Amino acid sequence: MFARSPVLNQSGPTEFVFHVFTAVPEFQALLFLLFLLLYSMTLCGNTAIVWVVCTRSSLRTPMYFFLCNLSSVEISYTTVVVPLMLSNILGARKPIPLAGCGAQMFFFLTLGGADCFLLAVMAYDRYVAICHPLHYTLIMTQKLCVQMVVCAVGLALLLSLQLTSLIFTLPFCGHRREINHFLCDVPPVLRLACADIRVHQAVLYVVSILVLTVSFLLICVSCVFITSAILRIRSAEGRLRAFSTGSSHLTVVLLQYGFCALVYLRPQSSSSVDADRQFALVYTFVAPLLNPLTYTLRNKDVKGALKKAISSKGTAEAL
Repeated sequence: MFARSPVLNQSGPTEFVFHVFTAVPEFQALLFLLFLLLYSMTLCGNTAIVWVVCTRSSLRTPMYFFLCNLSSVEISYTTVVVPLMLSNILGARKPIPLAGCGAQMFFFLTLGGADCFLLAVMAYDRYVAICHPLHYTLIMTQKLCVQMVVCAVGLALLLSLQLTSLIFTLPFCGHRREINHFLCDVPPVLRLACADIRVHQAVLYVVSILVLTVSFLLICVSCVFITSAILRIRSAEGRLRAFSTGSSHLTVVLLQYGFCALVYLRPQSSSSVDADRQFALVYTFVAPLLNPLTYTLRNKDVKGALKKAISSKGTAEAL
């Protein structure tokens, strides 16, 4: 259907370069410091959650087990993208080879999908805790919790492997191509292909629906049952506490799913390129940063465990 372009016969391996945010040195330095600060806060916040959950026996419950895994995924998720992004903001743009671009896309999609599935798992955990409190320990066993996390990561890995493999069977025009993004994401890479990509776009929509729409609907169903159960609580303080916990989780969910859906589920056009980069900044920086803030600053158990862990460590060092 498409004629082969003569530039495909150029010697040398295919490489990609990322589009610059700005060419003004002062703005480059400002963006570098801003993104470095956000990345550092994300790493510190999520690492603190992993550390306190792993070291405090009082937090060894299903909810905090899922939260620990979510934070681990968030750390890996941002680390796949941000260090390379920071290195390209300052100085000359460094090319990324075809294999490196494919690896970044694979891990980015896998960890992003696992993040979405874990949010759905956490919603189910809250549903059982609020709607079936007497049977909670019988339903949410350690074995089931581990199985749910393994299934979430395994399904995300399977879907991302198939999508990434399909995309990188495409021919790309030229020896060095510019990706209008700060990472090797699916939509901008597809725009560089020298072939018919309608099948690949259809597969992208199917995978996006499985990862985003299905898990989001499961979260919505859980929220409906949870809200119904909360409204039956007689104590106003109990209702307020339950709504506070649910609203925190819902804030993270809406940010993560909403902006991902705007990138992967809406029709692609040339006018959406810049918007995609802006949306990607939200689920690359804002959502992973809100995760520790939401589940620590508004959670008495985690705040108390962190204070005890820090105070005990300080006492031990003093001795």
